[in-house]
Amino acid sequence: MSHFSHPSQDDSPLTDAAAAAGPDEALRRRLGIGRRRFLSTCTAAAGAAVAAPVFGASPAFAAQDAARGHGHGKGHGQGGQVLVPAHKRGIILYTVRDATGRDPLSTDLPSGFREVFKELSRYGYRQVEFAGYGQHPNAPGGADLGTVKGARLLRGWLEDCGLRAQGNHGFIPPSWPLTKSDLDTFKQHLEIANILGMPHMGTGGDPTGSSYRADWDIAAEKWNTLGEIARREGIKLYTHNHDAAYGFLLDGGPLDDQGRPTRSSGIRKLEYFLKVTDPKLVWLEMDIFWAHVAQYKFHTYTAHDGTRRKKVFDPAGLVARHNKRYPLFHAKDGTHNETSGMGYDMAPFGTGDIDYRTFFSRVGERNYHNPMVEQDNAPSSTDAGQSLRFAKIGYDNMAALRKRRC
Repeated sequence: MSHFSHPSQDDSPLTDAAAAAGPDEALRRRLGIGRRRFLSTCTAAAGAAVAAPVFGASPAFAAQDAARGHGHGKGHGQGGQVLVPAHKRGIILYTVRDATGRDPLSTDLPSGFREVFKELSRYGYRQVEFAGYGQHPNAPGGADLGTVKGARLLRGWLEDCGLRAQGNHGFIPPSWPLTKSDLDTFKQHLEIANILGMPHMGTGGDPTGSSYRADWDIAAEKWNTLGEIARREGIKLYTHNHDAAYGFLLDGGPLDDQGRPTRSSGIRKLEYFLKVTDPKLVWLEMDIFWAHVAQYKFHTYTAHDGTRRKKVFDPAGLVARHNKRYPLFHAKDGTHNETSGMGYDMAPFGTGDIDYRTFFSRVGERNYHNPMVEQDNAPSSTDAGQSLRFAKIGYDNMAALRKRRC
């Protein structure tokens, strides 16, 4: 039975004429959803892209965009320089984790790594980032492909589909100093990364959840050590960061009852981490959504003298100052929502309010950075085809990004 065609009640079987109608029609048939539902989803996504106001750039840049007019999705900025070259368009597989984890014996939808790779390749993706190597046990290769044998299978499927693995959110030893067991496991993950041909290996968590400089110093020592081990294997070790890492470091002022500082010099935690880690050993992956959440949340601090000071975070500015340390991005979008506590609600890439055209234009180095489309809430318990459909929308909107002409 084919895993790429599952007609719904209002559809006839896929014919040559239907296939000729275009890639969207073929996608609709492969995902097994009705025409009206498919069109309503895509229309809503496109409408959000056109109607989205400008949020997320630093305030000055947002104001400039509002004055000039701004669009996020397909058709906007056509004719300018492509901001994300075709070979750099990627997706983290966490976005479609329901598809890789699906039982192929119970559905006609793409399921397991091999079939999901085929589907993502059809959309145009040329890169993937792993979020572990587990899939449904009934999929080809079995449940756990995080082995030498499994990595060789994955590498072959990737190459068959014209895809390259860029990284993985895998194992970073939690203990420090390192235990022998953790070090051995870390080296095994490096071996798998090399078999897969990926130039980067990382984690989905911050180096530390602490707000204190002493803890970030320990984290830096640990990451410098692990980065040197990875470097010897030809791998760049990276940390993926969420909003908390961009909060202000507590590094002075009166001490609390445990002898810890209570005030800040105004340096952000991750800025300090960049300063105290070796740029030849430690790399970063900015999740652009969470960086903009941090922009919304962390804009004032209490200085050592007790005064309140304002300092608005500029995600693109941080990257521009440390450009080569950011080989990877998570390209995750959000719609502005000041009642959420985060400032944004997640949305399919290109349908939200984060100004990706300005962001990519400002950071430049388009042949160096590797943006991975991500949407944490793409899987749905009631719509089995949603995550892959959103992956297709994300690809199309990333491909449509153009640099604004002067």
